[in-house]
Amino acid sequence: MIAKIKTIDKVPHLLSSRETVTLDAPAFVYLTLELPRAPKVELFVKEGDHVYFCQKIGVRHGSSFDLPIFSTVSGQVLGIEKHTSSSGKPANFLKVQNDFKDELDPEAKPRTAEEIAALTKEDVFNIVNDFGLTGLGGSGFPTIIKLKSSEKVDHILLNGVECEPYLNSDQTLMLNHAKEIIEGALILQKIYDCKDVRICVKGIHQDIVDHLNEVLAADYKDSGVTVALMKNFYPQGWEVAEIKTALNIEVASGKLPFAYGVLNLNVATAMSLYRAVALRLPMVERYATINGDGVAAPKDFLVRIGTLFTDVLPVVGGYTAEEGLRMSVGGPMMGSTVPNDDVVFSDLVTNVLVTKDHTVAESPCIRCGSCVLSCPTHLEPVLIMEAVKSNDRDRVKALKPLSCVECGLCTYVCTSGIRVTDYIRRAKILAKL
Repeated sequence: MIAKIKTIDKVPHLLSSRETVTLDAPAFVYLTLELPRAPKVELFVKEGDHVYFCQKIGVRHGSSFDLPIFSTVSGQVLGIEKHTSSSGKPANFLKVQNDFKDELDPEAKPRTAEEIAALTKEDVFNIVNDFGLTGLGGSGFPTIIKLKSSEKVDHILLNGVECEPYLNSDQTLMLNHAKEIIEGALILQKIYDCKDVRICVKGIHQDIVDHLNEVLAADYKDSGVTVALMKNFYPQGWEVAEIKTALNIEVASGKLPFAYGVLNLNVATAMSLYRAVALRLPMVERYATINGDGVAAPKDFLVRIGTLFTDVLPVVGGYTAEEGLRMSVGGPMMGSTVPNDDVVFSDLVTNVLVTKDHTVAESPCIRCGSCVLSCPTHLEPVLIMEAVKSNDRDRVKALKPLSCVECGLCTYVCTSGIRVTDYIRRAKILAKL
């Protein structure tokens, strides 16, 4: 259960400023071992071994790819422990005791400008594979699979839309690391010989738009990298909606952006690409947010990957209630509810949302049609729900639930308080049988 901490009556529900707290690395870090897409783990270290900061200490094996494991501190390996993963389920983590020296792996030597300029497309692909870069917008999809395509790339979009409420990490990243994001974009631009690169940002974030444009004008004039203004709606961050707004291209259901000459990556992934290529560094820290009316002082953090949520909790002033709190990893629309606060900040955790439980009692569906009107993929969620309840597999398949992006809008608008998205997830499983 969530720990009990002194109650504080008045709290902000959203961040009131863009101030970011840089956290010291904790005494212990916990490194994710198994992942849903890469469940088999091979460790190169054992209990008692010394590890360097940024050292490759293992690899997770997937069906068609590998994802390496890097130590985010220097210190001593202590063994394996169970903690809560970003999916809300218990998982194995490798515990490393921090010696607070951040003694860098001898292999982590920056490349010169000449070495970077000489890299071929295949060289960059090998670096992406060696460092196990993944989609950092929350999907965790291996970047190497997304990059390897025989299609010509005419447009590169870097997604900084971050359209869910309470989320701020990509916004903070763009304000603090614009140059690294742009440098990552230029690497992509070179290997694909693509002249059009757009950093996609909501137009309402004028401070970010102005900052990016200032950096581009000062240091990257005529580079082909520009800022694309996105609309203020949910799910504008969904790549199909992003591509429509940025390029006026309609991506058909079942088609990938590459089929339309579009490569779409998160801004954090672009920065990670730059660091891997130029600095030979893996991702060891990331911006994350603890937010919601369940904590006293929501904040943005730069946090070392492997940090426990409970190590950060005192910095946000603790919980605002002793019970009746709900915690999720990710945003309120697409995040995963977790059963306790034993959560680890992995590379996929951009936000931990703690709210007072406002669960609405479920009532029978009144067929108001709100879920149908709200669905961005033009599904009929209420019909899918009924087909799932009757276990009609053929009907489920005919209603095409695999097109669902699990944005959560059907649940959000349901006047009967039904968790419609959960039924769609079950429908997806049925449709694959």
